[in-house]
Amino acid sequence: MKGLFWVLALFALAVAISLGMQTEPGYVILVYPPYRIEMSLALLLAWCAMLFFLGYGVVRLATHTLQLPAYVRDFRARRRHEKGHEAFIDALMAFFEGRYNKAERLAVTALEMEESPVLSATLAARAAHELKAFERRDGYLARAESMAPEQPVARLMTQAELLLDQRRNQHALAVLKQLQELEPRHVAAQKLELKAQQATRNWGQVLALITQLEKKNAIEPVQADQLRINAHLENLKRKTPDAEELKRYWQKIPSAHRLNGKIALAAAESFLEAGANQMAAEIVEACLEKEWNAELVSLYGNCPGKELVKQIERAEKWLASHPHDAALLMALGRLCARQELWGKAQSYLEASLSVEPSSAAHLALAQLLERMNRVDEACKQYRQSLDLTLRL
Repeated sequence: MKGLFWVLALFALAVAISLGMQTEPGYVILVYPPYRIEMSLALLLAWCAMLFFLGYGVVRLATHTLQLPAYVRDFRARRRHEKGHEAFIDALMAFFEGRYNKAERLAVTALEMEESPVLSATLAARAAHELKAFERRDGYLARAESMAPEQPVARLMTQAELLLDQRRNQHALAVLKQLQELEPRHVAAQKLELKAQQATRNWGQVLALITQLEKKNAIEPVQADQLRINAHLENLKRKTPDAEELKRYWQKIPSAHRLNGKIALAAAESFLEAGANQMAAEIVEACLEKEWNAELVSLYGNCPGKELVKQIERAEKWLASHPHDAALLMALGRLCARQELWGKAQSYLEASLSVEPSSAAHLALAQLLERMNRVDEACKQYRQSLDLTLRL
């Protein structure tokens, strides 16, 4: 419309200049019987221009009048959006300042103005959660679902996180399952699931999640190792009564993890409790060959296998490298006692006590002396064992 107006205006200006340059501009006669009008051409053009501008103004006025309702609606929508946006920003600020009542109120205002419904509803839910208003929290999340069903991820993530914080772990896992169906590779959701699986003591799934997160570099190696160790320890405890089940699980553990001192110690103790002494001894031996561990050395004395003499010989080879290791000396004393090598057993136990007196070594020596019918000496060792125990 503006382009047409300027074209006509330029055309009229050109005609006016052309006529103005003529000495005799000419006349126009309009005849409509019985009427006859005669006027100059310049006057006619002036009237035409005036009528054009008048018509243009009338058309523009009519157009604006017809568009006025839409303009008013747009203006109100803009004002509503601005107020809603301002309320949302203020709600965010209040939330991070720890003013949860104010944050919830402003987030509800933004939600009622339909300003980012999912974000406003989840923010209101988080604020209500901090206020322990769990019914209101669930109501806000339900509103987020009804107002924006096409944007479920933010709502589900928030819901799962808040349920975990409330220790409703099974409900959180159900929500995370919905999220996994929508986005199977969602890293943050997998991290939340890892926490939930730990809380529900589902250690098999914990191990699987650790592997997935490691592949995505979403978890620190140190943290992954610690979580994996804890999971293996808990699984070993569960399977302790059944030696065969223990053996099957042990074989599933990667060889690198079997040599971890904590895992090896827990496995050896579990096998001992299940009556599989030979398996316990083999685990301790394999781990000690890789890394020296005082707890495993102490346990080795309680792992009499099928070939006890070979165990003693192996321990004596270790003694060449660790001559002043009190735990190893005590383990050798116990093994020799089981083999009824009384003199060697007593020597090793006394050597252990000379390096580092301990209640366990005194007790082992007392039991040995009692078996050798040296009751008075055994009683003395029992008293020393009890004294050391009471001091701890």
